[in-house]
Amino acid sequence: MASLPKRAPSPRVIPIVAIDNDSSAVASLYASDTKIYARSVSGWFNRWRWTMVWLTQLVFYGLPWLSMNGRQALLFDLADRRFYIFNLVLYPQDLIYLTGLLIVSALSLFLFTAVAGRLWCGYACPQTVYTEMFMWVERKTEGDRIARMRLDKAPWGAAKIARKTAKQAVWIAIGLWTGFTFVGYFTPIRELAAALSSGSLGPWETFWVLFYGFATYGNAGYMREQVCKYMCPYARFQSAMFDRDTLIVTYDEARGEGRGSRPRSDTPEQYHAKGLGDCIDCGLCVQVCPTGIDIRNGLQYECISCAACIDVCDGVMDKMHYPRGLIRNSTQNGIDQKLSRAAMFRRVLRPRVLIYTTVLALVSAGLLWSLLSRASFRVDVIRDRGSVARMVGQGQIENVYRLQIMNATEHEQRYALGVAGIEGARIVSEAEVTVDAAGSRWVPVRVQVPPNAATPGSHPLTFLITAQGSPPDEVIEKSVFLVPR
Repeated sequence: MASLPKRAPSPRVIPIVAIDNDSSAVASLYASDTKIYARSVSGWFNRWRWTMVWLTQLVFYGLPWLSMNGRQALLFDLADRRFYIFNLVLYPQDLIYLTGLLIVSALSLFLFTAVAGRLWCGYACPQTVYTEMFMWVERKTEGDRIARMRLDKAPWGAAKIARKTAKQAVWIAIGLWTGFTFVGYFTPIRELAAALSSGSLGPWETFWVLFYGFATYGNAGYMREQVCKYMCPYARFQSAMFDRDTLIVTYDEARGEGRGSRPRSDTPEQYHAKGLGDCIDCGLCVQVCPTGIDIRNGLQYECISCAACIDVCDGVMDKMHYPRGLIRNSTQNGIDQKLSRAAMFRRVLRPRVLIYTTVLALVSAGLLWSLLSRASFRVDVIRDRGSVARMVGQGQIENVYRLQIMNATEHEQRYALGVAGIEGARIVSEAEVTVDAAGSRWVPVRVQVPPNAATPGSHPLTFLITAQGSPPDEVIEKSVFLVPR
């Protein structure tokens, strides 16, 4: 198992203050991190990152506005206990599918991490995506890295107040719109928009719009790398999924050391004679890093694999007329053994990757099969607690049940009720019921058996509920029939 190299200590000073000559020194247990002013960068990986920003936000902000079958296409209606996922209508009893989805997500994360490191963190994690959006707003209102540093050090004046106010206004707008959209997945978003415009938004919706908006504003605007470094557990256990053939952002130490500046006109022979490698020690790889690390110190748990350092280093190499790839996506074995890209890709199919892939494929196939083969309705059978068992006319023994029939289709359905398991058992109450589209209904059911058809005690009983459609759908639910002594 590969372990992460230790990060070089940061140049922070923890003050030690002496109380008096006879007392022990007291060390501060808290030292605040220096604010990170990430520099803007352009390049192949940056374009991919912004592609993912656009894609994820088009999905997030756009899905609630899609309509299907006369209702919102994706809606988790907690009030009515209905989950609409395009053509699927799910009930709380279908939460097993959520469990399966979480298992698939976890296995996918394990697989992608084992193959290519923290791709999720660098390109699709909401924290990364919203931080990228907020940093873009910051650059547009306050300027790039140096301009922002100067602005923060400058005294307060009209220009500084205007820039800071503009930034905060846009940040707050993005945060509130994000909170509004999030709530729109649980309350029909068109109704939510109408209530908001008329000032009649309910307390529940108001709270969650503000809460989620504030969380977005705080995490992406201020906490940023602190969330990735200290709050996200993924950074802590990623090393358990890494090995020496995992694709990660790496610095080619053999090629880059020793570091140092030199004239651009120097040939490789000239600067090698001075003991210099290809790294000119410009520090740009540190300036563009959103978590403020120096990738030249080796892989660190704070690295989110955004590859901004690769883009900026490739630009420097182009200006110096050196080959690209001083910082690149590679593996530890690839760097140490100087493997070609084809040789590294051949090592992808290793045991842990094959195991993750096989388990992921099996779980995904099982989940898909379960969804496709699920019945068009669900039934819960509950015995009536008010009447355990009783004798009725002509010695018949009667038990009373309550059936909850949940229609998972978006049209009205009629269902026929039947019983089996005890000879002569029959339903003497309503044997056919109608349930509204995507609705549920509690149905009282009386079941009688002839005298002497069963011995005293508990006997298995099976309910057969058949949807009167084409083709007919049937659900079988088991219960028990009690015969008194």
